[in-house]
Amino acid sequence: MKAIIAATISLIIVMTAFAMEKTMTSRSTESNRQINSNTDYIVLGMGCFWGAEKRMGEIPGVLDVESGYAGGDLPGVGYQQILDHERMLRSGRVTARNHAEVIKVTFDPEKVTLETVLAKFWENHNPTQGDRQGNDIGSNYRSAIYYHDETQKDLALNTQKTYQQALNTAGYGKITTEILPLKNYITAEEYHQNYLQKNPDGYCGLGGTGVKYPLTSQKNAQNDAAIADRMKPLDGKDLNFAQQLVIFEAEHCEFCKQFDQDILSRWQSEVPVVATMNANPPVGWTLEKPLFAAPTIVLFRNGKEVTRYTGYNGEQANFWKWLGFQLLSPEQQKVAFEQGTEPPFTATNLDEKRPGKFVDPISGATLFLSQTKFNSGTGWPSFFDPVEGSVTLHDDNSHGMHRIEVRSASSGIHLGHVFNDGPPPSYKRYCINGNVLKFIPD
Repeated sequence: MKAIIAATISLIIVMTAFAMEKTMTSRSTESNRQINSNTDYIVLGMGCFWGAEKRMGEIPGVLDVESGYAGGDLPGVGYQQILDHERMLRSGRVTARNHAEVIKVTFDPEKVTLETVLAKFWENHNPTQGDRQGNDIGSNYRSAIYYHDETQKDLALNTQKTYQQALNTAGYGKITTEILPLKNYITAEEYHQNYLQKNPDGYCGLGGTGVKYPLTSQKNAQNDAAIADRMKPLDGKDLNFAQQLVIFEAEHCEFCKQFDQDILSRWQSEVPVVATMNANPPVGWTLEKPLFAAPTIVLFRNGKEVTRYTGYNGEQANFWKWLGFQLLSPEQQKVAFEQGTEPPFTATNLDEKRPGKFVDPISGATLFLSQTKFNSGTGWPSFFDPVEGSVTLHDDNSHGMHRIEVRSASSGIHLGHVFNDGPPPSYKRYCINGNVLKFIPD
């Protein structure tokens, strides 16, 4: 899968290589200052090195992560040669051992132990899959630890034994990770370095088995306990079978934290939502295909995935638009996303006079209170004041007129327009399409 993605972007890479050479390097100046004789390194294979680089680089105390190739018999080669060799290897035309995609993790032993680095290595991929990792198949995606001294070898073997016991308890099979001396390490091409920083929506393995490594450190044990519940598989019996949103997140994922802050912390939508750090679907439910980025937001109906939103980088309007297309009727979508207008006197809530509130049909945020509603005679629900902070105003010069458009502050959908011919105390008339208002009585 990753090979297909890489081929698709190859033309872009060639066109931008010159600019990137001046503006981006695989290692920052600050990292170069930090990396000195007091640091250590280890080379790890976790499948696709794009996701591995990002995951291991998020560990406090890790100073630098470099994508590369190692563990094979080939001389200095590049990405395409490794893919070509793997195809010939699988067809029996060659026998030379292929390189694995790896990352060289440089860390400060005073800030993070090698055991912690290896613990995250075990947790962040599935080490039981042999010559594959997720959707990527081939010996070049094998799980591997390549050590450079006997201390690293001993710790690698010991942590493997410890994690195997944890996997046995969870019902997983035998670890297939190869643990060998480092040989023939080659730094990968520049476009592979920091790939997911350059391409936030790029392919990335979402995580491993969900089984935590049993660290001996009390501090780490406490940290593990804090997220243990979110690592457990969800049980479909505890969720809303008819319609449920599940946010699949990952530990140390900055995009996940941003999504939590931007969206989840203000969640008022009628759609139930739950977040998990386990990459598996709720027990008894099914995903349409494997997950490959964090966060991934999946909408389930009747226990089956119907759609997903992959990756998040602060684009709130895009997320709400995606959800809106799952929740709104075609008529509502035309108003919300195409600045349409419903025919006058057709809104079901036009004559609604009960105490209550009018909310955004996607986000659930309150927009107007019923006590601010009045009969304007125009054929559209009208209000003289919105809830503070609930709407935003925008210039609209469409149809040869200058008007002020009203949008929902939470989801960004089009609501209507505001005019200066309303009643006191504001003397404003917020002329709103009733189809994009949901009324909730007190």
